[in-house]
Amino acid sequence: GVGIGALIHNYIPQDLILKILGDNNPFSVIIASVVGIPMYADIFGTIPIAEALFMAGVPIGTVLAFMMSVTALSLPSMIMLSKVVKPKLLAIFIGIVTIGIIITGYLFNAIGPFLM
Repeated sequence: GVGIGALIHNYIPQDLILKILGDNNPFSVIIASVVGIPMYADIFGTIPIAEALFMAGVPIGTVLAFMMSVTALSLPSMIMLSKVVKPKLLAIFIGIVTIGIIITGYLFNAIGPFLM
């Protein structure tokens, strides 16, 4: 997490980050959620990445959606869950959590300016 945060902070141009995850992209929350899914980290591993994204100007809801998708929907976690629950229940879980993450991300993007 620290390494990826350092890459974001020092090497990836801020305008590129804002083009993909900024306020002007209506799909930024969905993109952040999808990008977080293949990562495997706990919440503490995502904090340096989230801090770097936030300092680059990414809205708080988009950062929050990224953090939640990393911790709740990571691919390794889904593989482990698939060994315990039936596929239909896993699909329902993924759907409900994904919808919740996206709604939360857009909600925090909408009220974020009032919180800061």
